[in-house]
Amino acid sequence: MSVTIDDIRAAADRLAGHIERTPCRPSRTLSQITGANVWVKFENLQFTAAFKERGALNKLLQLSASEQKRGVIAASAGNHAQGLSYHGQRLGVPVTIVMPVQTPVVKVEHTRHFGAEVILHGETYDDANAYAREICNQRDLVFVHPFDDADVIAGQGTIALEMLEDAPDIDVLPVPIGGGGLISGMATAAKAVKPDIEVIGVEAAMYPSFTARMRGFRPNIGGQTIAEGIAVKTVGELTYAIARPLLSDVLLIEESDFERAVALYVNVEKTVAEGAGAASLAALLAYPERFRGRNVGLVLCGGNIDTRLLASVLTRELIRERRMTSFRIIGDDRPGLLATVSAVIGGAGGNIIEVSHNRLSLDVPAKGAEFDIMVETRDSKHTDEITEALRQHGYPPRTI
Repeated sequence: MSVTIDDIRAAADRLAGHIERTPCRPSRTLSQITGANVWVKFENLQFTAAFKERGALNKLLQLSASEQKRGVIAASAGNHAQGLSYHGQRLGVPVTIVMPVQTPVVKVEHTRHFGAEVILHGETYDDANAYAREICNQRDLVFVHPFDDADVIAGQGTIALEMLEDAPDIDVLPVPIGGGGLISGMATAAKAVKPDIEVIGVEAAMYPSFTARMRGFRPNIGGQTIAEGIAVKTVGELTYAIARPLLSDVLLIEESDFERAVALYVNVEKTVAEGAGAASLAALLAYPERFRGRNVGLVLCGGNIDTRLLASVLTRELIRERRMTSFRIIGDDRPGLLATVSAVIGGAGGNIIEVSHNRLSLDVPAKGAEFDIMVETRDSKHTDEITEALRQHGYPPRTI
């Protein structure tokens, strides 16, 4: 079984009018930052904020009348669950989703909101998937795999068709890899439309399942990644067979680059990306020489990120850019010391966010006091200016 450009074009015809034809726009600022000529495909503007709607809907639209009546089932803890549930509700197809027990409550509730029956089972996706297969057989349902399914792959491939219609000059596509449904569909479409285009896979360094299979080594897979949408231990059999001959390389991305990419989408494009959704941009940040001067198409494939995690990422980026810095200052424990230090920081234009006062630390003299002061600044240069001002007033700080 494989997927052809005709399958993808047929999927595009089916999906027309049912999903958003999301914009693919040039980004002048991201181009300046990365050195590439960047276009961004905003799949986070789908109703469920992710590309997964395409494949799920393409599958649902091809069910027979009896299959629609019986209903479908899937194992998913994320965007596939919501995409399948939303369009199942629209089309009147009963949907059952099996999720791991530890799935965040917000994802469970969103899926239930779209009318799906949600069953919580197992500690991992593999546990949930095995149980979903059991229920599928017991209830005679139709199983809709999140990536290793030809109809799902064809639906995801419609993204590349739209991108090359809107930006035909694109000559390289870095595409996220989890189970492989997105990249196998997009690579099939892109290579058929433009044979000389380069398709490069992008994986989280903690979950190099495609890379390991491609290079023939046993990977050390696991860990807490911000790109949980592509944190898959085993790439699909069908997706690997389709994608492997079409890819020139696969790049592994560390957590700091995922974080930087999420922050850039917020600060530059004024849009929200989840970790996996920002993977293509993260590849440009991590491997600038691979893309400099080239016409690069980025697929922002999802925007479902927990708000607390997003706040943490944005704050960490401020610290990384030294726009928020914690100073440790040790001085005499006397009245007015904190006011004096605060006046120095304020006089230099810094904004104090938080102060921690410690008199009991053993590495501080008995008549001394230790202050940890978090300061917001304009940029790295401004932070250096505040540091020098404190030093000149006799309070040399240590950055922590």
